Amino acid sequence: MSLLNKKLFERLSGRSSQGESRKSDKDKTPSIVVNYENNEDDIWMDEIDKKSISSEETSEAVMCHIRQRPMNQQQLWTKDEITLALSNLPAGEVALATIPTLYGSILQKTLEELKDLHLRKLHTDYKRTCSFTNGCIKKTILISENNTAATAKPTELLVKWPETCLLVACWVGHFEIVKILLEKNVNISCTDEDGRTPLHLAASAAFVRILEELLSFGADPCEWDFNKKCTPLHCAAAVGNVDCIKSLIKAKADVDAGFPGKTPLHYAVLSNAVDSAEVLLQAGAHPNNPQVYTETPLHVAASLGSVPCMKLLLSYGADVRVQLGTARSTPIHLAAEEGSAECTKLLVNAGASCDAKNSKGQTAMHLAALAQSSETLEVLINAGATVNVEDIDGRTPLHAAVAKSLRATELVKTLIQAGALVNKPDKYGYTPLHIAALNENSSTVMMLLSKGADVTARTKGGISALSFIIRRTPDILPRFVTRLDQAISLYDHELGDVDCELRLDFRPLVPGGKGETDLMLCLIEVGQGHILKHPLCESFLYLKWLRIRKFFLFSLIFHSIFVIFFTGYIAVTYLWNIENFSKILFWPILTYTCILIIKELFQIAHDVCSYVKRWENWLQWCVILTSCCVLIKPINNWQHHVAALGILLIWIELMIVVGRFPMFGLYIQMFTQVSINFFKFLGAYICLIIGFSLGFCVLHKNYKSFENPLIGLLKTIIMMSGELEFEDVYFDKEFKVLYTGTSHLMLLSFVILVTVILTNLMVGLAVSDIQELRRCAGLDRLVRRAELVSYLEGMLFSKILNYAPKNLIRTFRRGAMLLHPPYHCAIQIRPNDPREKRLPRDLLKAIYRLVCERKVRNTTNRGTFTQSVSALESDYVKFNRLQSTNSSTEYNQQQLNELANELKRCSYNITMRLNSLTNKVENIAKDLDISVS
Repeated sequence: MSLLNKKLFERLSGRSSQGESRKSDKDKTPSIVVNYENNEDDIWMDEIDKKSISSEETSEAVMCHIRQRPMNQQQLWTKDEITLALSNLPAGEVALATIPTLYGSILQKTLEELKDLHLRKLHTDYKRTCSFTNGCIKKTILISENNTAATAKPTELLVKWPETCLLVACWVGHFEIVKILLEKNVNISCTDEDGRTPLHLAASAAFVRILEELLSFGADPCEWDFNKKCTPLHCAAAVGNVDCIKSLIKAKADVDAGFPGKTPLHYAVLSNAVDSAEVLLQAGAHPNNPQVYTETPLHVAASLGSVPCMKLLLSYGADVRVQLGTARSTPIHLAAEEGSAECTKLLVNAGASCDAKNSKGQTAMHLAALAQSSETLEVLINAGATVNVEDIDGRTPLHAAVAKSLRATELVKTLIQAGALVNKPDKYGYTPLHIAALNENSSTVMMLLSKGADVTARTKGGISALSFIIRRTPDILPRFVTRLDQAISLYDHELGDVDCELRLDFRPLVPGGKGETDLMLCLIEVGQGHILKHPLCESFLYLKWLRIRKFFLFSLIFHSIFVIFFTGYIAVTYLWNIENFSKILFWPILTYTCILIIKELFQIAHDVCSYVKRWENWLQWCVILTSCCVLIKPINNWQHHVAALGILLIWIELMIVVGRFPMFGLYIQMFTQVSINFFKFLGAYICLIIGFSLGFCVLHKNYKSFENPLIGLLKTIIMMSGELEFEDVYFDKEFKVLYTGTSHLMLLSFVILVTVILTNLMVGLAVSDIQELRRCAGLDRLVRRAELVSYLEGMLFSKILNYAPKNLIRTFRRGAMLLHPPYHCAIQIRPNDPREKRLPRDLLKAIYRLVCERKVRNTTNRGTFTQSVSALESDYVKFNRLQSTNSSTEYNQQQLNELANELKRCSYNITMRLNSLTNKVENIAKDLDISVS
């Protein structure tokens, strides 16, 4: 825009504001004052009360800061667009700058001069030239016309360019100029470059007198602009001027112009002009649209949250079922998306379906949850909307509620109270807990956990909700441990009493009601296995092992019998050649082999991915293959090789089965770890060993062990253990050394580099983890126990077993489960009773210590530190006295000494802290010249 246009726009804006202040009330456009924010991002709560999940304190603040839709920017054209179009007319810039200045004596003088003059008619050449597509010719003519108009007087301007002046006068609201030009028979149907007539401009500017004057001179109220965008009635409805609308309707304007597209009623509702919409409806405007999937005025009112417009449209029979565009949104979808509870209630009362779905399968419940409007949710719930309805991605309104953090906790509470499923996954496996953790919304995560959300739920990719919580909301983990602490509660008596009972509630460990050890496996998976040492977890695993160890004992017996039969068969067949015993043992070996094959196939069908990852399963298949090979008749020479290998593998497998028991598990684990490390390091240094073996083969080719390179490699590996055979090689009278000097030097190098350095290095590195394994023996034992229990549970509750005899499978499954919700989920123990045998003594002491420490913390909040220490010491003394029948005096004394040392450390830390605070107070007092007594 040129500088002249900018100045003109500023002047027009100022004059327009002055003119509006002088208008009567009936000429004013209804204005809507809205408080909206420019920030388009989601609004987050400033503070979250960590001790409470209620959102009552923040509801008012949230309501005050919700971004509103600005309703005063729904004009058909902006002022800049119209000003630019007028300035592109012949003498348009000059007219825009001059006509607003014509008032008072200047105006009177101009009107007097104009009465006796004849207006210029627009030349045909110019009209034809302006229609050319050649923009350069048009631009040249405009420049010439503007240059001529720049030096013209106001009267000359009106005479030579009357049509331009008429359009500008209608736009700026200069009634006297409009009237005199109309009396001079100016073309009333003239247009700007976009096809806007004087009537369009007068209606857009809401100048009623000018509009009525134009109509009295025969202006067409049904004229369209060049783009077929609107008629003058559209313009009047867009600005919401009732008087203009009435005048146009009186002049036979079409109230349904643009039907079935955007009618004047559409723009009246878009501007939230209720009076204008009512006038149009009274004049016969259609509130509905016969064309499917188009936008109706009711859609517009719903999207704006305009309650008055919606009431008006519904009273005139607006259809609440119409769907909009490709999104297939009904008015209730748009009202819920806007978060307007009143509009939603009006639509529900008018018969709108709460469960209607759009193209994404979303209902109004989904959109209300995304809009974070709990009021709208309550309206829909009271109207009977389905709380657990799914969209095309399988997401429920609860998924949508946790997608944002504004009022998520309040929405979650409302939906769960209405019956929403907390652990409902979408088609990708994401539960609401997954989404809340991904959005780093700690308060919502805590709310979901308190309502029974399952942290072990996994996505289709196998990622658990606990994994998201650890990575995105790690502050939840201490609260989770606190929940485990609270699951151990004092029951009836005081801690020091003999009849004291502690209640262990195991429900926090089984949140999803699936496998009883899924949570513990998730903790191990995300690197939080140390939580298994919590007394509640450790007690649960111990009791769980007592329930399922019979299955492992049966497995041990089965494999032991198989090993005995297999060993006997190998001995009588391949060692002693006793044909009769071989025939007897053939059928038991074949039966056991078939059973093993069936067992392994069942495990593959249950979960092939996890099956492939376990190396024990590959060992089992090796045993099966060797067993099949040794049963082949008649016996060939190669079967002896297989029999030797098979007898070794089957005893190794028995060792693995024995290692599943906690008593032997640590030792088998150490053996396995050392073996893996050794072969790992051997692979790194194998090149050095191969080099020495080939060198020995060259230097000692007359020595039997180095005639074959492969045998030479085996001999070199054996030499690593120290079996060098120095005298046999270098002092053999029959086969003398061929290459003296070099062979001696190479042997010396081998002894130093391999036998001394490499062998000791490999042994040291391989066994370096033993001390760490011993140090973490307790945790490793718990981890291994949890994995074994989970493995057995997975097998017992496999869907494949549903086809087996139901009574038998039901018995096995009940025998493996420790908890039987909703009643049998806890146990009561008496830690001070010497007859308590259900838990080990050290575990009882850990539980007792946990309760005592919690008692100290509670007492500290109410009393002094000295009283808390005294109470703790008294309880421990009573506990140790009661356990004296089962614990040695030295152990009790050691426990008391540890407790005394801990109390001394606490006392020292408190003293140091008090001294530090005292020094700070004294320094502050010195700075202020205040004496402290």
